[in-house]
Amino acid sequence: KEFYFRSPEEMGKVFPDLPEAISNTRAISEKCNLKLDLGKIHLPHYQIPSGYDLNGYLKKLCQEGVSNRYATASSTVLKRLEVELNIIGRMGYAGYFLVVWDFARYAKEKQILVGPGRGSVTGSLVAYLLGITNINPLAYGLLFERFLNPERTAMPDIDIDIQDERRGEVINYVRRKYGKENVAQIITFGTMAARGSVRDVGRVLGIPYSKVDRIAKLISFNRSLKTAIEESTELKELVKEDPDIKNLFEIAQSIEGLTRHASTHAAGVVIAPDKLTHYTPLYRTPKNEMTTQYEMHSLEAIGLLKIDFLGLKTLNVIQDTLEIIKQRKGEEIDLDRISLKDEKTYRLLSAGETLGVFQLESRGMQDLLKKLRPEKFEDLIAVLALYRPGPLHSRMVDDFIKRKHGQSKVQYLHPELKPILEETYGVILYQEQVMRIANVLAGFSLGRADILRRAMGKKIPRLMDEQRDKFVQGAKEKGVDPVVAKRIFELMAHFAGYGFNKSHSAGYALISYQTAYLKANYPLEFIAALLTSEREN
Repeated sequence: KEFYFRSPEEMGKVFPDLPEAISNTRAISEKCNLKLDLGKIHLPHYQIPSGYDLNGYLKKLCQEGVSNRYATASSTVLKRLEVELNIIGRMGYAGYFLVVWDFARYAKEKQILVGPGRGSVTGSLVAYLLGITNINPLAYGLLFERFLNPERTAMPDIDIDIQDERRGEVINYVRRKYGKENVAQIITFGTMAARGSVRDVGRVLGIPYSKVDRIAKLISFNRSLKTAIEESTELKELVKEDPDIKNLFEIAQSIEGLTRHASTHAAGVVIAPDKLTHYTPLYRTPKNEMTTQYEMHSLEAIGLLKIDFLGLKTLNVIQDTLEIIKQRKGEEIDLDRISLKDEKTYRLLSAGETLGVFQLESRGMQDLLKKLRPEKFEDLIAVLALYRPGPLHSRMVDDFIKRKHGQSKVQYLHPELKPILEETYGVILYQEQVMRIANVLAGFSLGRADILRRAMGKKIPRLMDEQRDKFVQGAKEKGVDPVVAKRIFELMAHFAGYGFNKSHSAGYALISYQTAYLKANYPLEFIAALLTSEREN
């Protein structure tokens, strides 16, 4: 009952013998001169060798990466590298890449496994050359502009999967490197959900638990109270007929969505160029961890660098499997060099024998694998993109499978769609395909194409009409019949709601493949490592 802002009169009653203390609070507030520096980016200072600036050193590392990754670099690789470096330099993110490269390099030097790619950064050739990711974006048609759009100002996200058991070592390295006063974990706020609001208010009002529990269970998961009442005839009747229930819902709706508690973000770490107290208030958690009082969106608004260091348990399993293989068989397996065409692996996947295989364990996923029968790595990328609520609840998955097995004819509205959609049998499955279509058929830059993709995802009528006109006009200028252009746009708009980030799917498909490969070729060692990973269960 004490947690509210009192009026001046109430404060006067609390301190009747010290009126000057109250007047001094006004004097103090007038001396406060904090100005939030919004719109400016504050990246940590990466110490580069003498003779270089940030852009120059990044370029040097990338050139070394070209030599390491490619026996002979094609003109396509060199041109893509030049484009990416120009955009990164112009937008001021060279230091960002160097910070991530540095701790990723540290992890690998300490034999801490790092995932091959998470999120849209997998589409960056620079990230691949630096060893931040381990998927060649050019080999799978991944787009840099999906990660860093030169026509937008938002800071890109580079998220890293790290071996779960050793994640803390990498974070401690970052603290030592940039200073413990400059590095902190990030607060996150839990809010009052619909069911929780009803239960809490019911308890305060003294309504019997059994009655409140029955009402709460009528509220579907992830539904607001307003929507729940609209969708449930029983709830609607209860609110209408029972004054106590009506009062319960009115109060519950007033607190729904309010902050309930604070905790620490599971993965987020913020790194500042100097003391974090210059940018954000801090607090110590009950576990004595230094944490920001601004949540992640506020930190981004004030221009601080947030990186997600995600602990991935599967990387523990992979590491343990490799160690057991070495102990039992004397073989040192380099997963970066295994064939992505291993027949045993695809037989295991097509049989749905994927217990313990990353992202492919569920019964539904096993059924999908049996129906689709992946034969190449691109099929596995598609599987991860298909197994989501949107595609599963539409005809998209069945259509994809029929086309793959030649049971349904693949047709293209325009010949230039074939090279873009051939790997997905004419289905628009990836966000990057939407961008490619806009780029090739309507002459959009890839940056503009990303803006189009975002507009389609939001489905705001005004934005859609605006983008449709631009697309049709651009296609017309490139010789595409306007009627065909409109049909292609509507096809893109329909699938945009289901489209998945191919860069993320490719990165996770590689972990899926690696675990499937180990299970298919070293089953005893893999299962032993898998059981070990559950030793605390």
